[in-house]
Amino acid sequence: MRDPYLPHAARVVERRQESPTIFTLRLELKDPAERESYLFHPGQFNMVYLPGAGEVPISIVSDPQDPHLLDHTIRAVGRVTQGLSALRAGDQIGLRGPYGRGWPLSECQGQDIVVLTGGLGCAPVVGAIRYILRRRHHYGRLVILQGVKHADDLIWRGSYQAWAAQPETQVLLAADQAPAGEWPWYTGRVLDLIDQAKFDPHNCTVMMCGPEPMMWAGVAALIERGVATDAIWLSMERNMQCALGHCGHCQYGAEFVCRHGPVFCYHDIRDRLGRRGF
Repeated sequence: MRDPYLPHAARVVERRQESPTIFTLRLELKDPAERESYLFHPGQFNMVYLPGAGEVPISIVSDPQDPHLLDHTIRAVGRVTQGLSALRAGDQIGLRGPYGRGWPLSECQGQDIVVLTGGLGCAPVVGAIRYILRRRHHYGRLVILQGVKHADDLIWRGSYQAWAAQPETQVLLAADQAPAGEWPWYTGRVLDLIDQAKFDPHNCTVMMCGPEPMMWAGVAALIERGVATDAIWLSMERNMQCALGHCGHCQYGAEFVCRHGPVFCYHDIRDRLGRRGF
């Protein structure tokens, strides 16, 4: 996609309702040449444009080897996302991207991978999980920890069960609130499960996303287990409007989340994480 300012036409191939407020759009670029040239890395995002409403940054949750199909899981919370939720197969929208820096999946080959997420912000790591599972022999153990506020907030239940059945893969799920007898996993904070995670803290890469207070506390718990600060990577959320570092809405210290992130190494931003004003 050559012009970073110009949305390119995409068609909705499939729409899936993941929860009462969360849905997935499977998109395909309409131009065959654009489909062939489009390349992305897990952790990057697209600007999804709905004519007459605006555009929003949405993480790409599919694997780069999926044949020309781009999955975007979206929560309907505002004007644009509410409009996107009304789309059906065959409808047309616009895409700009991909943008930003993704997860360091090439650099961490041969290591254990720990994926720690909280709340509904797990979409940025789903593409990385799918990437790793398709290339399982390149990585060590895969540990997935996902926490939600309420049991009903957990999406991709079938995927978590399928992931847990893969070799050398551990899945630990938690909900702060869960109906008695209906939730088969842990009730409480996802950070309580870090002690149960089976990985080598001296040979691992951590990929984390979710509310910043949770990530701050998660970083502290992981460092206490012996994980190095430069082995921890965070997907940051900010108000990204242009995706090109021009508008300044997502400025994060001297950097812009849309250009230099959304994935950052904790070692590089440890002076900003959890501080007001950043």
